[in-house]
Amino acid sequence: MATYNKRGYKPAKEKEVTEVTEDIQVIEKDSTTAGVFSTLDETASKTEDFVAKNQNVIIGVVGAIALVLVGYLAYEKFVAAPKEDEAATEMFQAQQYFQQATDGVASDSLYKLSLKGAEGKFGFVDIADKYSGTDAGNLANYYAGIAYLNTGKYTEAIDYLGKFKSDDVVLSALAKGAIGDAYSQNKQPKEALEYYVKAAESNKNDFTTPRFLLKAGKTALELKNNEDALKYFTDIKENFEASPEAASVDVLIGLAQ
Repeated sequence: MATYNKRGYKPAKEKEVTEVTEDIQVIEKDSTTAGVFSTLDETASKTEDFVAKNQNVIIGVVGAIALVLVGYLAYEKFVAAPKEDEAATEMFQAQQYFQQATDGVASDSLYKLSLKGAEGKFGFVDIADKYSGTDAGNLANYYAGIAYLNTGKYTEAIDYLGKFKSDDVVLSALAKGAIGDAYSQNKQPKEALEYYVKAAESNKNDFTTPRFLLKAGKTALELKNNEDALKYFTDIKENFEASPEAASVDVLIGLAQ
């Protein structure tokens, strides 16, 4: 059967179809882009309205933040820094007394001078109080605690050492251990054991850890807690065999078993 084309009908060429398809895609893309910009315009308009309505509040908040920042910087420069320098200068003489006492020269009287001050200079007690919040004031708490410990004032030693805070792991461990010593001297072995363990566990090192493990073990033996004592002594033997504390630990292990 013959097939006839209708008059005037010409099949569409492939190129023409492609061009039409691309035109449609461009129109769709333009439509989507227009929608996105329309949404952005609406959002921007809403933001502008919000800013306009809350302008005073926003300005107030920004101003407050700026004021706090300026105040902080001014405090650091004109108050904190000079106060820190002044505290360090004040503490120099007290540190000299403390060092001389540690060297064993008329130690009791020198420790007392380091605590109370002399020659127109503050001692550690006044420095810790008047320069609280400074590094020097914080360190004065440590010095005062050790000085009180060495002069038999154990309650005061515990108080000042408890106020001392440090990021230095060794010094922090020594402070905790000194609190343990103060409790031990004050006939409070349970509290002493608690702080010896804290000191031993606060930073594992070859200097402070075996030292306070040994004190913890001996205190545990005093409390008839042989199981814990054995644990502390064994820790020294297995992990700190090169330490001075390890020299006598075998005997102590035998007592704890």
